[in-house]
Amino acid sequence: MTANVDTQQVEALLRGCEGVYTAEELVQRLSAGKRLRVKLGMDPTAPDLTLGHTVVLRKLRQFQDFGHKAVLIIGDYTAMIGDPSGRSKTRPILTPEQIETNARTYLDQAGKVLDLSEGKLEVRHNSEWLSSIHLADVIRLMSQMTVARMLERDTFASRQAEGKEVYLHELLYPLMQARDSVAIESDVELGGTDQTFNNLCGRDLQRNAGQPPQIVMVMPILVGTDGKEKMSKSLGNYIGVNDPPSEMFGKVMRIPDTLLRNYFDLLTDTPLDEIAHLTDASKCNPRDSKEKLAKTIITHYHCAESAEKAAEEFRRVHGGGGGGLPDEVPEFTVPADLITDGKVDPLSLLTECGFERSRSECRRTIAERGIRLNGQVIEDPLAPIAVKSGDILQRGKRRFIKLVLK
Repeated sequence: MTANVDTQQVEALLRGCEGVYTAEELVQRLSAGKRLRVKLGMDPTAPDLTLGHTVVLRKLRQFQDFGHKAVLIIGDYTAMIGDPSGRSKTRPILTPEQIETNARTYLDQAGKVLDLSEGKLEVRHNSEWLSSIHLADVIRLMSQMTVARMLERDTFASRQAEGKEVYLHELLYPLMQARDSVAIESDVELGGTDQTFNNLCGRDLQRNAGQPPQIVMVMPILVGTDGKEKMSKSLGNYIGVNDPPSEMFGKVMRIPDTLLRNYFDLLTDTPLDEIAHLTDASKCNPRDSKEKLAKTIITHYHCAESAEKAAEEFRRVHGGGGGGLPDEVPEFTVPADLITDGKVDPLSLLTECGFERSRSECRRTIAERGIRLNGQVIEDPLAPIAVKSGDILQRGKRRFIKLVLK
């Protein structure tokens, strides 16, 4: 390793990375003493960020802490195409209004991880350079990539093999993202493993533009709370950056034990030797490790007091066999037209109060013995139930409402 480079800085920056293209180039640029421009692009395809998004945001913050410049690109233009990475079908094209609405919340949420101080963060919208290009520019852009190279990416290859369509506009996406790297002259680009192809395209376009090719650093994908798929709001297996502390705590406590290492590694700064202890079931009870993880996460996104309060509430509700109530139970006024002779149809009640979205979901939850009234399981979805003001309706272990009749 080059004598002029801080080995601790390099080790810290490489921690957790799935791949680096290349580590040798990163060491060379760090040893040259240059303040690096570190790029992260985020398409505002949804209004909220999850903890999955924070994996790369945390790596970007590391670069900031070492004195480098973070460049956050809001992909307001590329979002109109939609990144095909990891997709088994074409993304729907968003309207400018949808994109603007989603983008409005991104910086506030990213600010829970990044240092927003002047001089440490540069925020750009890629419509600055992409919205003004002409057809001739698009042709020149496309001339820098072969069809064979584009079809190397696993997303397109797998869709072709399955007989699914790949549309021409999707082939433009990696080139447009690569054009972002040229526009801001990035030294490093961060992304998840599903962004590897797009980010490497940036290296190609920078070479063609006479720029030093960016170092590409890809992070592992955070698995969702179901323990199976990538964390995603659309799959319902997510923990939101803006989730309330009690909701964050409950979601973390429900993750499979097998995810503990993945979450500690990617979402916390816990020392490696401590992570090894916390994720060894022979040395530490997984429940205690999850509580430690939940409190660490909540402390970062809220505060230590909120983390402790969420832990106490969870213990009260779930400890000792459950049956306890949170300090605050929201009230729900039962519509008068649902009540007949003091009784209400359980399917109507569950949909009206927001516990379920449809009557079929209600039937499924009741069949799974997931609904209780004052601690008693509701077993028959078709039998009207007697209700009165002050009754506690419960879904699962964590959701409660107090009924109000007028």
